[in-house]
Amino acid sequence: MDASTATAEPEGKLAPARDRVVPINERLKPLYPEFEGLNYETPLQLLIAVILSAQCTDKRVNAMTPALFARFNTAEAFAECDIKELERLVKPSGFYKNKAKNIKACCKELVARYGGNVPTQLDDLVTLAGVGRKTANVVLGHAFDKPGITVDTHCGRLARRLGLTRHKDPVKVELALCEIVPEPEWLLFSGRLIMHGRAVCRARKPRCEQCAIGDLCPKVGVKGLAAQRKRKARSG
Repeated sequence: MDASTATAEPEGKLAPARDRVVPINERLKPLYPEFEGLNYETPLQLLIAVILSAQCTDKRVNAMTPALFARFNTAEAFAECDIKELERLVKPSGFYKNKAKNIKACCKELVARYGGNVPTQLDDLVTLAGVGRKTANVVLGHAFDKPGITVDTHCGRLARRLGLTRHKDPVKVELALCEIVPEPEWLLFSGRLIMHGRAVCRARKPRCEQCAIGDLCPKVGVKGLAAQRKRKARSG
């Protein structure tokens, strides 16, 4: 089904996704005027921070990166670093061995292929170790003002709950949202979905009664969650 018509489990009749997405964005704008995310000063720092943020909170990444970036401040420094020292510095982020390996390999490629600079094209970024489309879109959007849809767990979940797409694959969610969200709003819209997912539209216990976009939402899957909670309460 096309993203513009994917609205399962509607509460009453709602407009197609293509007609709802702008009002949804306008409602979320005053609630999340700025994206609360990773701290960085350079594109390289942002790239490293996003790699570290996998399966880790932004707050924890922001707590560890000052010491990391004080020790290594160029792609060359990361590329030539002692892997054990790098592992120790990034250990609080979890999965630290794999992340340290990817960071070192990524920076080696930056030095060898791009003169130590972070490339500004998605097709180049996704060839780097530890960098997928989500990471690439974050870097392009925030460091180079090139809009893109950033699909993490929250963004994908809300896109489905809002009936903006039925897809579960992040790339397909990204492409579906690109079709209906105005391009200048791509990065900000996905950021707002992420923050709204953290604050209000939670996976297990969505706060629908507090939601500013509740009347624009078909609440896909929410009824199923409520039924599951009732069954669990009765069995307990």
